[in-house]
This record gives sequence, C-alpha cells and structure tokens, in this order.
Amino acid sequence: MSAITRAEVAHLARLSRLALGEDELDHLAAQLDQIISAVARVQEVAAEDIPPTSHALPLTNVYRADENRPSLTPEQALDAAPAAEQQRFRVPRILDEEA
Repeated sequence: MSAITRAEVAHLARLSRLALGEDELDHLAAQLDQIISAVARVQEVAAEDIPPTSHALPLTNVYRADENRPSLTPEQALDAAPAAEQQRFRVPRILDEEA
C-alpha cells in the first residue's frame, strides 16, 4: 500500500477546515500511514466465511417480564409534596413564557 503523502494530509486538513502547521503535517502523515497499514492487515485476515459480529459473545435479554404491582395512589404520592396542583407536583417556574 502506498504511503500517504504530506500533500494528501494538507488536502484533507483543508477540506476539514483544520489549520495545521508544517511539523503537524509531517507528523500526521506518518500516523495516518500507520493507521491505513493496520486496516489493510486486518482486511487481509478477514475471511468471507466468518460472519460479521458486533460482540464476541451472543447477547441475551436480561429484562424481567412486566407485571402489575400495587403502587401509590395519586393522593398518596402527593401527600408529602410541598405544593400540588391538579394531581401534579407544583414547582417554581424557571423559564419565561417566551422560551
């Protein structure tokens, strides 16, 4: 695989609207070349008979089944509230009407 050139890094930086110095262009060219080489090595190993996976081990659902349980009535829930209005907790306004 051909090495990524300093000019290509400068072109990518311009497209990305990144201001890179001269030393940064040389440094990034070497780093990007290593990354591209590593990806190429992985692609060489990848076989067509191996299915793509997102996890090494299969995942299973760990949620419990939904079931109805006794809970507080609205009156009980609002009983200890400092202020309630129309079966809701009343809180101070923090936003203006225009927001």
